[in-house]
Amino acid sequence: MPGRLCLLVALAAHAQQLPLGRIVEEVVCATDQSQRYALYLPSTYTQDRAWPVILAFDPGGRGRRPVEQYQAAAEKFGYIVAGSNVSRNGSWQVSMNAAQAMGGDVTGRFHIDEKRIYTAGMSGGARVAMGIALGANSVVAGVIASSAGYPDSSPRKTLPFVLFSTAGNEDFNWLEMRSLDHALTSPHRLAVFQGGHVWLPRDLAIDAVEWLDIQAMKSDRIPRDNARLEQIFAARKAKAESTADPYQRCEALGALAADFKGLRDVPRDACHQEKAVKEARKKEQAEEDRERRMIGGILALEQQLNTAGQRSEAFARLTDQWKRMAASTNAGTDSADRRIARRVSRGLAMGAADRIKDAEYRKVIAAYGPARTGPR
Repeated sequence: MPGRLCLLVALAAHAQQLPLGRIVEEVVCATDQSQRYALYLPSTYTQDRAWPVILAFDPGGRGRRPVEQYQAAAEKFGYIVAGSNVSRNGSWQVSMNAAQAMGGDVTGRFHIDEKRIYTAGMSGGARVAMGIALGANSVVAGVIASSAGYPDSSPRKTLPFVLFSTAGNEDFNWLEMRSLDHALTSPHRLAVFQGGHVWLPRDLAIDAVEWLDIQAMKSDRIPRDNARLEQIFAARKAKAESTADPYQRCEALGALAADFKGLRDVPRDACHQEKAVKEARKKEQAEEDRERRMIGGILALEQQLNTAGQRSEAFARLTDQWKRMAASTNAGTDSADRRIARRVSRGLAMGAADRIKDAEYRKVIAAYGPARTGPR
């Protein structure tokens, strides 16, 4: 028996030995034992049919974390989920090697639907997921990107895959994800939840995977299930219409219309013309603009720290800015001021060690900036 065929037979046999319906902490790649990943196989998994797969990447190499977040969705919709224990922030080549090894092992070990290979990631892991999908010979059908977007700074208008992106409303990459959403014209969706720079909540992961299935039906990657589509549509419409906030209600109805375009007739809702909706949209745009100006102003002042004759005034203004951000950050109630302060201070503090050489100014950031925490 040829060597490659022997390997595939061995992998398929080993796949049958892995437990179903619970997370496996670590699977060792057959062709490279230095590469390992966490895994979830649905309780209904068999080798008799092809299954969609989500290849996931955590910024800290914690493969179990994304598998936990997607477990309920994987069980409900019939997906395999694998999370690399090797890919992490740092060397891009290490992450690419990990992705290649995990992807090869999963597709060799299990019966995978090659038309429905997806990637997912959070923060630096989202950039890995996007980078893989943007590869020259990519077979990725879609990406779920949490708290970060492209691996480079180049904006795109269209993508060769569908994109479901998420961000917390206090995530320091919130503005990046909003900008990505504004620029894209190909099928995509942005979901913002209450939280910071973290993995998407598990209930939102269910929404994301369901969205992937809708997109798969639109592109004929899976047969159209009209009964299921009607059930999803009715549930989402009822949820949107029960939303008390006029702007959130209108946004939900708009997303519903976009998602089901080409699948069924969706009556156009006139909510975008409502005064409350227009005002809310203006406030949200104003929040984006304020954040951009604040970041730009602080970065400009930081440059002046290195200029003779300007350091003293720049240092005083920066100190005042960080004190005011700290006061807003610690406010007891939610507001645009608090959200902006938390996003900006966390984002700027995160990169301070590499960006700032001025020791006295770094002490200001340490004193008034947020406590250092890694992505979760």
